[in-house]
Amino acid sequence: MTKSELIAELAAANPHLYASDVEKIVNTIFAEIANALAQGARVELRGFGAFTVKHREARTGRNPRTGTLVEVEEKGVPFFKAGKELRERVNQGSAAAAS
Repeated sequence: MTKSELIAELAAANPHLYASDVEKIVNTIFAEIANALAQGARVELRGFGAFTVKHREARTGRNPRTGTLVEVEEKGVPFFKAGKELRERVNQGSAAAAS
């Protein structure tokens, strides 16, 4: 599902809201999650999962095209861990599809 599909589904499920308002709400939520992660905070959405930032140490990498050694700087990488309820719903859906 893309962000525009999410906005369309939320707007259809909430006919009392304008599509432009739903778009602002979705963009604000995503912006706040990104801002919190940029500040190093953990964002937890109960039943869905948690967003955190994992730090990767500096290392020596290799350019795959030329094979030369390249120094890779330390960096933060966004990481998502699914919550228990989300994992259960996904597994129920895959079990039904396998039957």
